[in-house]
Amino acid sequence: MSAFSPHALRGTNAFDAHAGLQAVLWDMDGTIVDTEPYWIAAEKDLVRRHGGQWNDEDAFELVGQALPTSAAMLRDAGVDLGIREIIDELTASVMGGLRADTVFRPGARELLADLREHGVPCALVTMSEEPLARLVAEALPEGTFRFLVTGDMVTAGKPDPEPYHLAFDTMATQVRGLQRHRVVALEDSVPGVCSAVASGTPTIAVPHVASLPADGGWTVWPTLEGMGAADLDAFVATSGATA
Repeated sequence: MSAFSPHALRGTNAFDAHAGLQAVLWDMDGTIVDTEPYWIAAEKDLVRRHGGQWNDEDAFELVGQALPTSAAMLRDAGVDLGIREIIDELTASVMGGLRADTVFRPGARELLADLREHGVPCALVTMSEEPLARLVAEALPEGTFRFLVTGDMVTAGKPDPEPYHLAFDTMATQVRGLQRHRVVALEDSVPGVCSAVASGTPTIAVPHVASLPADGGWTVWPTLEGMGAADLDAFVATSGATA
């Protein structure tokens, strides 16, 4: 895991048209919005209602996982429902929490706004399904994301690289000459960073509730607070070309 001091590399206001940042692919849960308390509460309640036990340590194992994987683990914990039923119950609970109070992660909205101001397209790459992802997208200014890649659009979820391959291929239809080393993925979980790195996308990890292993093919930023488009452009210049 490499360290990076983005503020030290601030410099130009204009991005290099031939070598600079072209697009950003964003994870959602834990990276843009702090939904993890809602997911954890929903899991605990569901397992409890079926006579099982579920604690924070159990919940942290699900952070960033594809929802069918999480649902299967909840079945193993005693939830006597089908995979689809579990996913629907969890999603409905989390959406209820977000409608009551949407908490954004530090710096996420500001970075999204700065990227939009600089004309850098963004997409959402999340294992949450379309209704939940749409709810979050609609809480942000119109046009924040060019498109959404959601868990119900892929056959293999994170940590498989399929979600990021789909996101890159879709972005490539909109951005002429898109190059993978000039696209940045922002993630907060082990499945997420593994998915992005396996796709060949330069990846920045912004840890939240789940710890990350000490050795991986990503760069760690402690927070997005204070970060701007120029910082991601500098990251591409120093790290992306060798990713």
